[in-house]
Amino acid sequence: MKIIFIIFIFILKLQGAERILSLSPAITEILFALEKGDAIVGTSSYSLYPQKAQDIPIIGGYENPHLEKILAFSPTLVIGQVYNSAILDKLKHFKVKTLMLDLKSIKSIQNSITLLASHLKSREAKKLTDAIDNSIKEAKSTQKSHSIMIVYGLREDLRSSTYIAGNNIFFNDIIKECGHTNAYTQDSNTQAVLSYENIIAINPQQIIILHSLATESNVNVKKALKNWYKIPTRASKNAKISIVDEDYLHIPSHRIALSIKRLCGEMND
Repeated sequence: MKIIFIIFIFILKLQGAERILSLSPAITEILFALEKGDAIVGTSSYSLYPQKAQDIPIIGGYENPHLEKILAFSPTLVIGQVYNSAILDKLKHFKVKTLMLDLKSIKSIQNSITLLASHLKSREAKKLTDAIDNSIKEAKSTQKSHSIMIVYGLREDLRSSTYIAGNNIFFNDIIKECGHTNAYTQDSNTQAVLSYENIIAINPQQIIILHSLATESNVNVKKALKNWYKIPTRASKNAKISIVDEDYLHIPSHRIALSIKRLCGEMND
């Protein structure tokens, strides 16, 4: 009788256990920081942090997750970002509980951490949001404000389109919190893309290039940087073009506290 009772309790625990599926690396990072990593049964590609995340089964890319794979894991909760709205809507038809987070701005990242913590009954949210607030307080520059352009990715050939941080993303918030201005002033919700001529026209005073050795290992860094210095801008004239390679920079998670500190240090150097 005792054995039957133990088995019954075990089954109840299994039925009550949360089975979370994360649709982005940022969400996976936040879940681990909220001490809910053990509940993740599936995640998207490029979920590399913390290291334990690399052992979680992949359900597809963070922009094109596979519906069949998601359903195969029988998740009790699927968490995505705004750009996952289509797949989240499909899952609702299968009676799967979903949660959509907005991770575009610093404030929305903090709000999403608080929302997710409340949803999962985690007490870790304040510690994470406070760390972001503290990094902002420490970021203020004593230097004169100057215009900054943040570039996504390092390439040797600059004749094709260059992707940069516009005004609708957390990088723009970081520039402002560091006491400077975004060289790209056009108000648009679409990805900011510049031609060679556009870069000259914008004429930034500083250029910061976000480079990932993990995904851009074939790029000749010295040659690429030399080509950037050939573009007639105030940044090249004042020797204010630099390359930053940190694995957390593109991830809108609680680790944005590190991004604020790292990029502000680069801007104010």
